[in-house]
Amino acid sequence: MKNYKLVLLILSTFITNILLAEEEEIIVTSSYIDATLSTIENPLHVVDGEDVTNGSTQSLGEIVDDLLGVASSDFGYGVGQPVIRGMSGNRVKILSNGMLIRDVSGLGPDHVNEIDLTNIQQIEIVRGPSSLLYSNGNIGGIINIVDNTIARKDFEGAKVSVGLESQSVNDGDVYDFSYQNNIGGINLSLSYKNSEFGEYDIPHGAVIHREEEHHDEDEDHDEDEHDEHEEDMGYLANSDFESESKKIGLSKTGDWGYFGMSSSKIESAYGIPFHGEGHADHDEHAHEDEDEDEDHDEDHDEDHDEEGHDDHEGERIFAMTDSDVFTLEGSYNLAGSLVNKIDYFYRDSDYMLQEQHAEEEGHEEEGHDDHHDEGPTVFSNEASEYGAIFHLTDDSVVQKFVFNMADEDISIIGHEAFMNPTDNEENSFGYYLSSHRDNVHLDFGIRHDRISRSGSLSHDDHDEHAHEDEDHDEDEHDEDEHEEEMEYFDRDFNNTSISLSLGSELSDNLDLSLGYSIVKRAPSAVELFMDGPHLATARFEEGDINLDTETSNNIDIGLHYRNGDFYGEFTYFRNDVDDYIYLKDETEEEHEEHEDEEHGDHEGLILAEYMQRDAELKGYELELGRVIELEKGSLTLSFARDSVKAEFNDGSYVPRMVPARNIYTVSYAEDDLVAKLIFKDVQKQDDLAEGEYATDGYQMLNLRLGKTYSLNNDSELDINVFANNVLDEAARNHSSFVKDEVPLPGRNYGLSFRLNF
Repeated sequence: MKNYKLVLLILSTFITNILLAEEEEIIVTSSYIDATLSTIENPLHVVDGEDVTNGSTQSLGEIVDDLLGVASSDFGYGVGQPVIRGMSGNRVKILSNGMLIRDVSGLGPDHVNEIDLTNIQQIEIVRGPSSLLYSNGNIGGIINIVDNTIARKDFEGAKVSVGLESQSVNDGDVYDFSYQNNIGGINLSLSYKNSEFGEYDIPHGAVIHREEEHHDEDEDHDEDEHDEHEEDMGYLANSDFESESKKIGLSKTGDWGYFGMSSSKIESAYGIPFHGEGHADHDEHAHEDEDEDEDHDEDHDEDHDEEGHDDHEGERIFAMTDSDVFTLEGSYNLAGSLVNKIDYFYRDSDYMLQEQHAEEEGHEEEGHDDHHDEGPTVFSNEASEYGAIFHLTDDSVVQKFVFNMADEDISIIGHEAFMNPTDNEENSFGYYLSSHRDNVHLDFGIRHDRISRSGSLSHDDHDEHAHEDEDHDEDEHDEDEHEEEMEYFDRDFNNTSISLSLGSELSDNLDLSLGYSIVKRAPSAVELFMDGPHLATARFEEGDINLDTETSNNIDIGLHYRNGDFYGEFTYFRNDVDDYIYLKDETEEEHEEHEDEEHGDHEGLILAEYMQRDAELKGYELELGRVIELEKGSLTLSFARDSVKAEFNDGSYVPRMVPARNIYTVSYAEDDLVAKLIFKDVQKQDDLAEGEYATDGYQMLNLRLGKTYSLNNDSELDINVFANNVLDEAARNHSSFVKDEVPLPGRNYGLSFRLNF
């Protein structure tokens, strides 16, 4: 941990305030969480923590993928980054208890969102004015994970929870434990979770090798045999995932408010099921094969592993992460007439992700040694953040003023480093107002961000020596021609975002909501300073130091209807984004030109550049349902559909956009019994950007049955049975960079037990 002196200073200051507050006997009005995200008028979704706990353990993206307007961009079983109304990446912010999670998931689609879903209270998916209080640049919205590690109210007695889960698709096992109690006036919270998943099963023929199909038409028969060899395995190689998390929290509450601190540690290790490679080595093998004796075909099966079409065959590629987070937060009630409460927080994050190559057993043959002299690549993020929310609330109006400061140092060091270290500073100020008059509800938010990003670009001296004697010794050539010069940059962005929403009751059964916002997002460090091969996307990515701020002009119109057992909702949204930042791939013709130049500076990879163009995203969300009361329980039937269409100003399509979906849900609830069926019909995505391939639609059927048994007055047992992808569909997300090579898991049955006492 760093910045100990600052932590101790804050600690001593507020302990002094606590002692003084005990004498003043100030009455508490509400807890920190209840006063913020949980009471907003128009969240997109609030997912109960028990639904998450009792379902199958998945990535965050897959957990929210069944929700209207929310999807996932995956990279295997454990990695799934959420997409909200077509917005993904740094446009969607992941928070823990209102504070941004500062990992390195924004540096690559193969990087996990480092979150702990043990013993959570709920997941909140939020857009609009209230979301401006918690993060900058959240054009898509925020996803906030709420837990009670730092208790805002005293625990009432001891509570222990022990869980066990098993899955079939990956022979997975999950164990978790949590404990809460108030000991001597101090609230103590402990939790532990261990997850181990093997390589997951996939349907036959689910893997597509497009790169091989387009490499050399003269070797189609070899490629077909290679594809069949891979697909017949019935599982996705290198798709295992394991994680261990630990959390501890302490807090003290009183009429003056509360004060607490927590420490969490998450360690994970997972295989990377796709690792792109340039075509240089591949082409060499192709020419060698053309010169081979015709008897090569007879020995193909024997020699296939030695000269296959994957430079990393026989190689284990995996990532290990280590996350340490220390959080201090509290709330202090004031007797002042202007400011009646102050919420404050401090968080220190130390995050590391290491990618490594290792030789698998049985693959130490000669000819593979050159693939394994690569050292590890280490991604790190050291960040500190602090801020406060001042409540200026009276009986009729809720007002909040917030300031937030953060310092984030990001570095990538190692063989596959594609960006030099960067330093990021954020200073933000915001104001939020909420008022309810007669039958009209008003929310308004404004936020000003001052963001500084400092980084550098490396330039090789290669060009200066390009015309030297071609007969120069190759070793000496490499040593002399790759000296690097550094060019340093400082970019400052001053962004102001505003958001307004109105809600009105048109009748006893019908409500109308209107939302308008102008939200600005500064380019990320990757978009500015990226410059190198990014093998997780099989591209050579280049940032642009001159990128401007992205500006989202968004309007939402919603109708909400309820009449007896019937209910319905319809929302239309339009998002005009000025200077939309995206990754543009070079065309096949341009790529062939680079290959003709002995692979240029792009190592045989597709050149992809971060660029800006005005874009328009528009779509709708519709849900209709009915609740039928039966003799012993209630049956709920619903139909939902969401759709997003995204185009640039010239009529071409935005790449990797989520397709339209129909979602059918049947659920039954009776006392302690819950049964739920979700059938998701995902349509084909053929609105394609240049160079994209269409993604076939699929039907996903998921089931869950849960029953709670009361063992005595103080304990109960939850038993849940689930089945995901019952139809064993070969499914893939169009928004994923690796949709062809990394399909979604096949049929998965599971069982979980949870004892609460």
